Amino acid sequence: MRNLALIALLGVATGASADPIDDIVYQEMKAQKIPGLSIVVLRDGKPIKMRGYGFADLENKVKATPDSIYQSGSVGKQFASMLVCQLVQDGKLNLDDSISKWFPEGGEKWKAVTVRHLLTHTSGLSDMPYDKMDLRKPYTTAELLDLMVNQPAVEPPGTKWRYNNGGYVLLGFLIQRVSGKFYGDLMKERIFDPLGMKTARIISERDLVPNRARGYELEDDGPKNQTWVAPELNTTADGSLYLTVRDFAKWDAALYTEKLLKNPLRDEMWTSAKLNDGKLTGYGYGWGVRNSPNLQLAEHSGAWQGFTTYIGRVISSKLTVVVLTNLDAGYSNPGKIGHRILTSLEPKLISELKR
Repeated sequence: MRNLALIALLGVATGASADPIDDIVYQEMKAQKIPGLSIVVLRDGKPIKMRGYGFADLENKVKATPDSIYQSGSVGKQFASMLVCQLVQDGKLNLDDSISKWFPEGGEKWKAVTVRHLLTHTSGLSDMPYDKMDLRKPYTTAELLDLMVNQPAVEPPGTKWRYNNGGYVLLGFLIQRVSGKFYGDLMKERIFDPLGMKTARIISERDLVPNRARGYELEDDGPKNQTWVAPELNTTADGSLYLTVRDFAKWDAALYTEKLLKNPLRDEMWTSAKLNDGKLTGYGYGWGVRNSPNLQLAEHSGAWQGFTTYIGRVISSKLTVVVLTNLDAGYSNPGKIGHRILTSLEPKLISELKR
C-alpha cells in the first residue's frame, strides 16, 4: 500500500501512451520513484522532444516543465572545462602547465600535476575529504584549497584514472587566479549570455529563482527535502549550477559549432585521455567518452542534494538526450532513462551501450 500511495503522490502515470519516449519515462519514474523530471531530445542541435513529468515541487504541487530549474551535479564539470579551454585558446593558460604555477601552496607535491591532469581525473591527487568535512560549515576558498593541499598523493600523475571532484574545485580556483574573475561570473560572461542560456547560473539559495525545483531524498515513509549544505559548497566548479533543459538545448547546439571554442581544442574535450602507458581512460575534459567504429558518444551524469542528471551526445549521429530529475542518487538513475531513450531512437546503439 505504501508504494501505491507514493506513486499516487508523485503523480506518475502508469498506462501506456502513444509516445514511446513517454512510456519509457513513465516506466522509469514508477520503478525509480522519481518525483519529477524534465527531458530534452535533440537531433542536429534542434529539439524534437522537450517535456516535464511529475512534480518539480511536491509540497506545492508544482508540475515539472521544460522551464523547471534543476541542480546540475557533476554535469556542470563540462562547463568548467569549457572555460579552462577558452582560457587556453586565449593564450592565458597551457594545458600542460604545472598547477604549481598557479598554486604555489601545493609546493613540490603538485609540481608534476598539470592542468590537463585535473581536467581528465588523472592527477594522482586524493579527492576532497568530503567524508571528514562538516558540510554545514561555510568554508572559505582558502580553507578548501588548504584541504586539497594537505591531502596525500595517491599515485604519480598520469598513471591511473580516478574520479576526483576536488580536482575540479581546484580548476574553479585556477580559473579565478588566471582570469581575475569568479568562475561563475566568467561562465555567465563567456558561455551562458552568448548562448542565450537565460536561466543557467550558479546555485543560490538566497536569491529568488523562478521555477526552481526542489530536490528530494527517499526514505521509508516517503520523500524528504534535500539535506542542507553550506551555500559556499554550492559555488564550486565541480558541479554547482542551476539549469533547465532549454538551457541544455542551447548548449548542445553550440557544441556543434566553433562559437565557444575552435577546433582542434573543441574536439579534444570529448577525446579520451591517455595514461602514461598509452592506455585510454574513457574520459576527456569534463566528459566520459566512448569511441568505436559505430559510436562516438560523449556523456556525463551528476548527483547532488536530491538531484540527479544525465546528458548523452551521440556525436556520430548528432543525437542528444538530457534527463534532469529531482531525486537523490541512491534511488534514481537518469543515465538508464537516457540510454533507453537513445536506443529507442537508434536501436543499433543497444549493443554498443552494453559494452
